[in-house]
Amino acid sequence: MSVEPSIVEVDRLDCRLVPHRWAFAEAEAATLDRNWAARVERNPTLFDGPVLLACRAEIGMEAGQRVLSLDAFETRFSRFLGWRDLGWPDRSVFNCFAMPAVRASDGSFLVGEMGPAHSAAGQRYFPGGTPDPSDVIAGGIVDLPGSLARELGEEAGLPAGEGAAAREWTVIFDGQRVACIKVIDWPDTAAALRARVRDFLAREAEPELCDVHMLQPGAHDDARLPAFMAAFLARAAERG
Repeated sequence: MSVEPSIVEVDRLDCRLVPHRWAFAEAEAATLDRNWAARVERNPTLFDGPVLLACRAEIGMEAGQRVLSLDAFETRFSRFLGWRDLGWPDRSVFNCFAMPAVRASDGSFLVGEMGPAHSAAGQRYFPGGTPDPSDVIAGGIVDLPGSLARELGEEAGLPAGEGAAAREWTVIFDGQRVACIKVIDWPDTAAALRARVRDFLAREAEPELCDVHMLQPGAHDDARLPAFMAAFLARAAERG
């Protein structure tokens, strides 16, 4: 039985890399290997690189601020993908990621459509991705704001600094997904913003996105939107 996503606003994210043995991945290695082999047969472009998942995700108060605290650990993409494909059977682990909700001057949001080479081909969500070891900075801190800016540049060709970022984060708990979303108000109209990103995609040799769309907050009834995306857009519509 599916559970509706829950949403909470936080002041900051505190994500740190920790040592962790993923017992599920070790116990189910043969199943995960078979799943990966089948995936690669269908899509040979998939790459089994390192990614970061979380073994703890908690909301708490620190110095008067609401904080999302995350303990991250490194694993392989094949392990993450198999866990996801099997329906997230290990409930002690979370897929935590940061995303920019780029909002045009007319109030619509920039949403990417995943290309055919992507592991979630056809789905629509904000630019973003599962963090990896390149997002780890001094002291073992996982720089999720930096990951957000990197993904926005890599997937949409937009420098995050061109927009005005909200102070708070919108954190959506959607099963084992924890989406950390920051609204970035962009000065351009929806038409100009979409044209700019589509021009960027046309010039990329291997773009991650096959298209981008500008969605009004009320446009959340779309099967191609993951539940956390539909929840975010529905909340935005409620807030006007």
